[in-house]
Amino acid sequence: MPRRILQGVVTSDKNEQTVTVRVERRFTHPVMKKTVRFSKKYRAHDPENQFKVGDTVRIIECAPISKSKRWKVVTEASA
Repeated sequence: MPRRILQGVVTSDKNEQTVTVRVERRFTHPVMKKTVRFSKKYRAHDPENQFKVGDTVRIIECAPISKSKRWKVVTEASA
């Protein structure tokens, strides 16, 4: 099965080697036909602590690293 790659914004970098990334998804509501924004937060592994709050990053699925971390930061997404 292919690994998912998501793009989001770092919302927290307080933990060692971990960043919290908010990924926003937009879709059209099937009945109201209105664009709905839905966001979800993921904890991602950042071994060098190089990403800070506000950075746009890409994360990829990986094997479990800890209880809450199942994602790794791949690169900083180009603006």
